[in-house]
Amino acid sequence: MYAPERQQQILVLAQEQGRVDVPTLAEEFGVTQETIRRDLSALDKAGLLHRVHGGALPAGTLHLEPGLAERDSTAAAEKERIARAALGVLPSLLPEEGTLLLDAGTTVSRLAALLPQDSRYTVATNALPVAARLADHPSLTLHLIGGRLRHRTHAAVDAWALRDLADMHADLAIVATNGFSAEGGLSTPDLAEAAVKRAMVTGARRVLLVADSSKYGARHFARFADLRQIDLLVTDTGLDDAQAAEIQGLGPEVIRA
Repeated sequence: MYAPERQQQILVLAQEQGRVDVPTLAEEFGVTQETIRRDLSALDKAGLLHRVHGGALPAGTLHLEPGLAERDSTAAAEKERIARAALGVLPSLLPEEGTLLLDAGTTVSRLAALLPQDSRYTVATNALPVAARLADHPSLTLHLIGGRLRHRTHAAVDAWALRDLADMHADLAIVATNGFSAEGGLSTPDLAEAAVKRAMVTGARRVLLVADSSKYGARHFARFADLRQIDLLVTDTGLDDAQAAEIQGLGPEVIRA
């Protein structure tokens, strides 16, 4: 089957079912998940589908932001590998007593849980799950950024959070995203959350993006950064060579765990 024929059938399935997912489509058409992701990205760019985490919705369908539990359980194995790989590169990005900004991503939270108890970083975060995982690290200096709590992500946002971040200069920011691509940059469904992520990106000397490959090509309502602002992307092996090369052409180093 040629790609245009397969993409036409994907459109029909999306309209009939209300949503399509990558693993099911790959099995249905007997192709790799990477091929399906390229199909969905092409349909998204044409305005025929909306890419979402792990699949796509018909054009015109509202992007519903998943809750914390759903996000944490999605691509869990990939997120764990990404977190461990990111931990491995921290010494090359961050001084032993460096300053670190951590945002409200589930992969970021997994990374926080892996930080050794004797870490001597100064960490600022707007995420309650991240703060909870670091609260018992005796050698670490932890600052909790305040603001209105978003119940869906357990992240502090709005004016208080932005005011706190405006006074910070960090060695490294580690951020997550709901979608990323060469054309669409980094994006998330919520404007308030995007504003905090943007402040972290601009307030750090270096930026590390942790994102599983299913988010590649997805574009959401609120864009908060360009890939040119990212120094390093740690993702999984679902990102193929061509996609990795496209990203590296914009500046970031890419590690696939």
